[in-house]
Amino acid sequence: MFGNLGEMAKLMGRAKEIQNEMKRFKEEMPNLEFSATGMNGAIKVVVSGDFAVKQIEIAPGAASAPELAVEIQRAVNTAIFSAKQNIQQRMNEITGGLGIDLPGLM
Repeated sequence: MFGNLGEMAKLMGRAKEIQNEMKRFKEEMPNLEFSATGMNGAIKVVVSGDFAVKQIEIAPGAASAPELAVEIQRAVNTAIFSAKQNIQQRMNEITGGLGIDLPGLM
């Protein structure tokens, strides 16, 4: 029950610093970009760090492919997954790896 007590005490000592870092990171998130491709590069999707789809590129020859919708969906989901992993990694760096979920970020 008290295994992480020392880590929690250290975290509490850094609370204001962590709060400031999290605020800065939250402001940066919309500017981060994560991309994924599909159909051997014929589709490219870019999402922001706040999970908004910023861009979808489709090569001219791919527009009529029957699997186009499925491949776009797969690329969007892959880009979002990448964004979530990177954001979680950054949050772990900020909080010292304590695995704390911080509301409003994910």
